[in-house]
Amino acid sequence: MKMQKMASNSIEEINPLSAVTTVKKYLLDLQNRICQFVELEDGSAKFIEDEWNYKEGGGGLTRVMTSGSVIEKAGVNFSHVRGQQLPKAATDRRPELANSTFQALGVSVVMHPLNPYIPTSHMNVRFIMVEKPNQSPYWWFGGGFDLTPYYGFHEDCIDWHRMAKTACDPFGTEIYFRYKKWCDDYFFLKHRNEPRGIGGIFFDDLNEWGFERSFQFIQSVGDHYIKAYQPILHKRKVHTYTQRERDFQIYRRGRYVEYNLLYDRGTLFGLQSGGRTESILMSLPPLVAWHYDWQPAANSPEARLYEEFLQPRDWLK
Repeated sequence: MKMQKMASNSIEEINPLSAVTTVKKYLLDLQNRICQFVELEDGSAKFIEDEWNYKEGGGGLTRVMTSGSVIEKAGVNFSHVRGQQLPKAATDRRPELANSTFQALGVSVVMHPLNPYIPTSHMNVRFIMVEKPNQSPYWWFGGGFDLTPYYGFHEDCIDWHRMAKTACDPFGTEIYFRYKKWCDDYFFLKHRNEPRGIGGIFFDDLNEWGFERSFQFIQSVGDHYIKAYQPILHKRKVHTYTQRERDFQIYRRGRYVEYNLLYDRGTLFGLQSGGRTESILMSLPPLVAWHYDWQPAANSPEARLYEEFLQPRDWLK
């Protein structure tokens, strides 16, 4: 995929204070709305709130729900941190920005339901701004959302991708297809040669549209995540299951852990920047298992996940 332009003189100049204030206001509202719909669907558990400070400046607001009737663990994290040096996870692709001060704002969401028939979901939207003396600020947006089923339903996958396309369409009819491919390529476990789930959309380094349009896009992504996931959560939370399905769910969560610790840029960025470990690793599931060389039985519901859902495809055809 062709990446966004990286030269700092190729992007719109912004007012740093105004841009940060505008993005922060939206992200805090998004965090509130996501927590509200999850508490509504769960019906019993509530998010606990943990405010924290970052050593170099700024901080965040972490909200975590555990042991709900529907949600086993959910994390909805807002962060706004300032640092003196951009982490390696960012400068590997932008070496010209090494030794620069930065601000990073974002909301990161992971939902680990109790019921194996409800898929795990992930969403992130973020804004990074880098400043060097006597230079205009360099900035970009990134994010996306993706779905990880254990026992899949075709209609859920279609609805999920349809909502992703709806989020993208006002910004160009080709955007969904470009960002879907980016998501498929990004959320891929190379050491397993398998995708993490059925994808969605993913983007990074977004600045070529200018600040206002780029900001509108991350708002569309954040808002449509709620519209995409809440109906699936509501529909599947009443599905009956046995210990067999639960065991498979816990086994498959191992893939989620492997991906986040080995490849996820957000996790690496947070750890390399000296961020708050509890908030960074809130995405990990509460229970997980690994079994040596386990294979699903032929023609089983577990084999169906590999054969029908963990295969590259266009869900909207």
